[in-house]
Amino acid sequence: MRVLVTRPSHDARRWAQSLAARGLDAVALPLMDIAPVRDAAAVPRLSDYRAVMFVSANAVSHFPGALVPFASRAWAPGPGTRDALLHAGVDATLIDAPADDAAQFDSESLWQRVGTQVRPGDRVLVVRGRDPQGRNAGRDWLASQIEGAGGVVEFVAVYQRCVPRLDAAQLALARQAASDGSVWLFSSSEAVANLRSLLPDQSWQHARALATHPRIAQAAREAGFAVVCESRPALADVVASIESFA
Repeated sequence: MRVLVTRPSHDARRWAQSLAARGLDAVALPLMDIAPVRDAAAVPRLSDYRAVMFVSANAVSHFPGALVPFASRAWAPGPGTRDALLHAGVDATLIDAPADDAAQFDSESLWQRVGTQVRPGDRVLVVRGRDPQGRNAGRDWLASQIEGAGGVVEFVAVYQRCVPRLDAAQLALARQAASDGSVWLFSSSEAVANLRSLLPDQSWQHARALATHPRIAQAAREAGFAVVCESRPALADVVASIESFA
């Protein structure tokens, strides 16, 4: 049973290697490209903020300014972003993230950890990306919670999410995997949307998907995937879920 890893290329290769080390036939098929934002706004002075929320590891790696020294709280929605902050030199004592055993790694789980930090008038900076149309991407749920606590939210976009260009071999692989029993591993609803745009006439009524969040699972169901399962995004949980398909 083959597993198609649809994360951006660097992450997809890393995940495919990790899954292969667990005995799975994993192939990287990136369904999203990441590029820097060329017209990014001037980098804010991070010390002016009570906290800085990085929406993903890409937000950390594409941030155009130095992260060290870091004088604010650094918020991360999951372990991947937390590890990127650590790799960038941010002190672990300044990082807030959901517990490793959290049911989900998302804004809701993060807010459970950081909600008590926000006081009226506190400024929080959200570092995020843009979608393929150049619009600022991401949900506004966390911003609503911060504002409800009296805080002030500001945003800066530092990377662009793009639809990848798949070569003939990759397109052939995707078409074959629509019906050969492969498992599509989706970690983003946008990856599902990009797949649909790349193969607009492809039927997914015999395809199987594993999604790492309920919203992603819903996107796969709406795309027509016949079997859609959900898993926590931690490697051990993903492996166990994939093995359950057998």
